[in-house]
Amino acid sequence: MRLPDDVKVAVNLSGAQFDTGDIVEIVGAALDASGLPANRLELEITETTLLKNNETTLTLLFELHALGLRIALDDFGTGYSSLSYLRTFPFDKIKIDQSFVREMATRADCAAIVSSIVTLANKLNITTTAEGIETIDQLELIRATGCTEAQGYLFSVPRPLREVLDYFMESLGARVEV
Repeated sequence: MRLPDDVKVAVNLSGAQFDTGDIVEIVGAALDASGLPANRLELEITETTLLKNNETTLTLLFELHALGLRIALDDFGTGYSSLSYLRTFPFDKIKIDQSFVREMATRADCAAIVSSIVTLANKLNITTTAEGIETIDQLELIRATGCTEAQGYLFSVPRPLREVLDYFMESLGARVEV
């Protein structure tokens, strides 16, 4: 809540959290307790989570999506990727695994895979994030594909919340409560 209003909070969910069956209630309670608007929360799940209990997971993801938050498919392409996931589950974002991004400049197959994922996602109106951007060259290659977001050490290593808040205050002139 202390970050600027246009900054989203991403949280990775594990398959075990879906097994309990009360993930929707837990997320709803966390939103209520924190005061974070649902549209600023993005939940990330991996393909392996989808494989565990497809029908139950599908139901829970639609219930979570109905809260107004965003759902991201993390590490896309590394598991048992199925294009049917993209039409069955309510994904707002596909996060392209860094293993493809890292080798785009040296492997034509990786560049083709990334480009194809971005093209498909754009046609499905799904945001794409390239993971693991570490160099300007990687960023330029990703931009050329039309990928909508990028993350990685080129921008910053993981930082404690205090440093993130300081960054917004100093670099962006944003008003951030401490």
